[in-house]
Amino acid sequence: MDSVKDMDTARALLAWQIELGATEAIADAPIDRYAAPARAPWLAQPAVQTAPAAAAMHVAAEAVDPVDDARKAAKAASDLDQLQAALGAFPHCELKKGARNLVFCDGVPGARVMIIGEAPGRDEDREGRPFVGRAGQLLDRMLAAIGLTRDSSVYITNVVPWRPPQNRDPKPEEIAMMRPFLQRHVDLAAPDVLICMGNVSCDAVLGRRGILRLRGNWAEAWGRPVLPMTHPAYLLRTPSAKREAWADLLELQARLREQRN
Repeated sequence: MDSVKDMDTARALLAWQIELGATEAIADAPIDRYAAPARAPWLAQPAVQTAPAAAAMHVAAEAVDPVDDARKAAKAASDLDQLQAALGAFPHCELKKGARNLVFCDGVPGARVMIIGEAPGRDEDREGRPFVGRAGQLLDRMLAAIGLTRDSSVYITNVVPWRPPQNRDPKPEEIAMMRPFLQRHVDLAAPDVLICMGNVSCDAVLGRRGILRLRGNWAEAWGRPVLPMTHPAYLLRTPSAKREAWADLLELQARLREQRN
């Protein structure tokens, strides 16, 4: 008789719980929430990998070398359009996920002067062209002062074609991934002179930083003369540095005249 009453009580309690909305069981027994362990016992524990499986995953991870993949993809590009397509299809750089556009180039392919900037900013990301913000406007005025324009005599690109979050500097691994594409870009554009603007550009092309020491001093990379210069964005922040930038522009002008003769 007591067992029947217990059964009726249990059914009544169950019906009451269902009416309240408790329609799914999540455990075989009540849980004391005040004494519950850090990981709930009803949650599945992560599967323990066997040694062979873990080793296989480790080997697979090591087998993917982003720099080597970049080198192969860049080498396979026979012209600038193919290189741009290879960059767009490159799967290893996380920057592309947060960027609006691939910023590949501006200016005239085959121009005597190729300018290499650092990475796109907000304006460049929006328009899909390098050096179009305030720094780009200053760059245009600097070039015009020695008779150069991006419409006729200059070709421009960046080390990294996607905007980094919050305009931060590209990380070393990001620069390393993009370096093979950049070198191939230089080969295909075939300029007479390279201008590295800023530390990131000098790092990618020359393997060195310290732009205030490097600026104005000719170097060589990838079979071409390289002139490091301070970035126009730096000149906007430090107007007193424009004097040195003007000296660098005159040095570039003299080198172009010398090569022509």
